[in-house]
Amino acid sequence: MKIVVIGGTGLVGSKLVALLDEHGHEAIAAAPNTGVNTLTGEGLAEALTNAAVVVDVSNSPSLEGDAALQFFQTSTSNLLAAEAAAGVGHHVALSVVGTGELAAAGSGYFRAKLAQETLIAKAHVPYSIVHATQFFEFLRGITDEATDGDTVRLAPVYIQPMAAADVAEAAAITAVNTPLNRITEVAGPQRFRLDELVRTTLASRDDPRTVLADPSARYFGAEISEHSLTPREDATIFDTRLEDWDSTVAQA
Repeated sequence: MKIVVIGGTGLVGSKLVALLDEHGHEAIAAAPNTGVNTLTGEGLAEALTNAAVVVDVSNSPSLEGDAALQFFQTSTSNLLAAEAAAGVGHHVALSVVGTGELAAAGSGYFRAKLAQETLIAKAHVPYSIVHATQFFEFLRGITDEATDGDTVRLAPVYIQPMAAADVAEAAAITAVNTPLNRITEVAGPQRFRLDELVRTTLASRDDPRTVLADPSARYFGAEISEHSLTPREDATIFDTRLEDWDSTVAQA
């Protein structure tokens, strides 16, 4: 089966392409550096010829609300139109657990992600949206975003992160199955307090920054509640634990 992966050269996309190839599918890594640009439409029709499934794991290069909104609206609209013209039977999109709540709580980036999901749900292409919890690989970015000088201020809320390799596996499983026409959620096996998790990971890397639990701290512009970053009870739980991921990274 031909499966086109938008963002197929990135963190999750490259793992997804490799996984699909291993299972005998024709996986196409579609990205500007492979000649496919969903913002301009360049190479899109050619890439989607005879494709059964498109998996979109691309992300806005900017987390700023207006820029992210422009990216997701333009890219997703172009992609869905090209899929309809090519007769693609399944659109899979990667999104984030808590998108709706975080959008309502003031995050411009998550408003942009919600707009993307709305476009997908209203289109005529059968779809599945995979909501993943945050990746272990993004903990450094979350920490840097919350840093002021040598102090990291984070709300002491729950988070249930997962490995990017498990996200890729979730996307692959979804891609080769029947369209859900709804959101499905995936998460890692461990639940942490966000401030405690970052404090632990900084200590493991001998990073001298101090982590303060601040209930008023925002998360990418959003006010968050205790369970904004955790999945529903029916989420699919993957196996990789933080300590296992740390070992993998150390050996890479």
